[in-house]
Amino acid sequence: MRPDRYLRTFDIVRLLARHKEGLRLTAIKDALGLPVSSLHDMLQTMVAAEMLVLTEDLSYMIGPRMVGIALATVSSLDVRTLARRHLQDLAKAVGDDVYLGMNMGRRVFYVDRCAGTQRISLDIRLGEPLYLHGTATGKLFAAYDPKIASRALTGPLPRLTRNTITDSRELEAEYERIRARGYSKSEEEAVEGVVGYAVPILQVGGSLAAAIHVSVIGNRANKAHERKLIHAARDAAGQVERSLGVRKMEGRA
Repeated sequence: MRPDRYLRTFDIVRLLARHKEGLRLTAIKDALGLPVSSLHDMLQTMVAAEMLVLTEDLSYMIGPRMVGIALATVSSLDVRTLARRHLQDLAKAVGDDVYLGMNMGRRVFYVDRCAGTQRISLDIRLGEPLYLHGTATGKLFAAYDPKIASRALTGPLPRLTRNTITDSRELEAEYERIRARGYSKSEEEAVEGVVGYAVPILQVGGSLAAAIHVSVIGNRANKAHERKLIHAARDAAGQVERSLGVRKMEGRA
């Protein structure tokens, strides 16, 4: 690839980083002043390399490989950095794997993982888009963000397990339940034998900054463990919120 083509790929990434909802080919062409034919080839190459993803409405968005690169270069004030110690403490306290979930546009993914003390665990790839109708973290973000919810409710709802919600009306009701109780739960809806919990981390103003996700495998997912887990996860989320400058009245009571 010629040096100027390398530079153009950076221009594309920089442009899409400013447009989290994604841009179509023509919008990228107009913004960068590139010929359609060569731009299309570059975009397809970047999609194949997972630098970008192509959505169902033919918009290009930042892909998982670029997310991974970004995670390696985040500043010291990033939510991921602020949450790290609290995630580690939570994983030790509950014994289960703990993840930090975030979103970019209408996509939700994990950006960090702290292993628990259990011998068996589920290693989920960081930066991989999460299902908005089956995972606890995906459902949490959709419940708190109407745009993310719209993507889930108007798109296909594939059956991942026998417990997956595949009806849009039932899914919308689930989002309402999540908002009412203040956390999300996936009862083997994404992976058989795995129960997931997601607790919100709020930022100044009350919107969702991130989510703490805990994956519980097997018969550990009983009511006593659930109560302990939710309490500990909420406490960890509160610690991160205070680091973000959220006052008690803005966060949890």
